[in-house]
Amino acid sequence: MAVLPVPMPSAKMAAVEKRRPAVAPPAGFTDSGRQSVSRAAGAAESEEDFLRQVGVTEMLRAALLKVLEARPEEPIAFLAHYFENMGLRSPVNGGAGEPPGQLLLQQQRLGRALWHLRLAHHSQRAAFNNNVSVAYECLSAGGRRKRPGLDGRTYSELLRRICRDGQAPEEVVAPLLRKVQCRDHEAVPLSVFRAGTLTCFVLLEFVARAGALFQLLEDPVASVADRRVGQAVLDTLEGALQASDAAAPARFLEAGSRLGPDSLALALDRAVGGRRPSAPMTREEFLERAAALFIAKVKPVG
Repeated sequence: MAVLPVPMPSAKMAAVEKRRPAVAPPAGFTDSGRQSVSRAAGAAESEEDFLRQVGVTEMLRAALLKVLEARPEEPIAFLAHYFENMGLRSPVNGGAGEPPGQLLLQQQRLGRALWHLRLAHHSQRAAFNNNVSVAYECLSAGGRRKRPGLDGRTYSELLRRICRDGQAPEEVVAPLLRKVQCRDHEAVPLSVFRAGTLTCFVLLEFVARAGALFQLLEDPVASVADRRVGQAVLDTLEGALQASDAAAPARFLEAGSRLGPDSLALALDRAVGGRRPSAPMTREEFLERAAALFIAKVKPVG
């Protein structure tokens, strides 16, 4: 039987074999085959220490807490937006692009602050106060030509953005802004910032509830309400607000919620009982007068 010749390795195969790395023994095992537990534990501990030292652990924890607070419909998109804008909170980026880029940076910070403020409803006190602090920090970052701190100009612009995005009529919110905004050059402390933003959010909700109430009173064809009926409801609302001694804006909503069916029915009966013809009341007038009752209870800044 003929013996087949054994093919000799070519120069190319020899080069490949030469470049192939030597197989190392499995990591974590000693020569005797026992696993080195201490080495694996030390590596895991060093990795955890590194993540903790560079702030990644705390950053991820804060991000997950925001997801739990907001409970968004799309958590992944929410986290992407969260991490995308985190750099705007850093004072290092405060002077980028000055002077032409400063306005853009300021608008980005305002948008970021608004995003934080809307994460939790103001009735969730702990979460809302935490988001207020983050928004304040975002707007207070300084740059090369700007000291850290929040000035009245940025604060007032934020309040206007809150009211504008809430789609409240300008003539309704203008009196409130005159009460709670600061002068452009003034330094705004966190307590004033918190009170102003909270008041604006509560006013928006108060106006929305007043709008829903007017919808029950208005004529669906003419889109107006009987003036006697509207005035009776406003008088009842004013009495509920005056009976509330609390100065916190959120308490004003509670006072308005005390307008039960009995008190409203009694007011409407008295209004409809009059025989004199009544002029119509528009939605805009009703909302403006209802907001004026709320704003009268708000204490001015300073």
